[in-house]
Amino acid sequence: MNVAPVSRRARPAKAPLSRDLVIETGLRILDTEGLAALTMRRVAQELDTGAASLYVYVANRDDLMTGMLDHVLAGVAAPVQGDWRQRLTALVETTVDALARHEGLALVAFGRIPTTEHTLGLIEQLLALLREGGLDPAAATWAVDLIHLHITAEAAEQAAHYATGGSAVDHLAEISRRVAELPAERYPTIVAQRSHMLAGDSDDRARWALRAVLNGILATPVVR
Repeated sequence: MNVAPVSRRARPAKAPLSRDLVIETGLRILDTEGLAALTMRRVAQELDTGAASLYVYVANRDDLMTGMLDHVLAGVAAPVQGDWRQRLTALVETTVDALARHEGLALVAFGRIPTTEHTLGLIEQLLALLREGGLDPAAATWAVDLIHLHITAEAAEQAAHYATGGSAVDHLAEISRRVAELPAERYPTIVAQRSHMLAGDSDDRARWALRAVLNGILATPVVR
């Protein structure tokens, strides 16, 4: 039996390309297929177009991931409850969680100057909270650099657990097993302190680390 050809006009109309659509598609591929699958060609395939057409909206893969980072940060709400320190802690934890859920995005934020709307918005919030806490402009500015490093490092570590299908609990169990096998004559200090090394869950450690960072910031004036 002959099947009548389907007219191209009968197909559902494609959504018009835009930077937002390209970014949202890239994020969906990242979350479902992983970082290695995120290529311009794969995004174009998902959008039923040619890779060359994407370059009207994103300069390259790096620009695509920068846009994806900004898109994710747009969903981080500004905390409104508590004093400046409680709000800053909540902002940091929420940002870490948002980045950690998308493989590779924390590394996009690492070590680069923020230039997009919502990355700048995060810096604005951090600066305002630190100034509210009494830091002078120079100390607050330098403190943001340190807090930003903490956010990206913490998010990258958590994302690594998600990407491998594990969790912080699995990671701690592996460390526990490995430390238990260490010879005391070669690693006497580690073996003596292994109960402390394994104490506390990842949230406890992350909160302690942030407290340590903030306490150090507050106690360290800028000296030129």
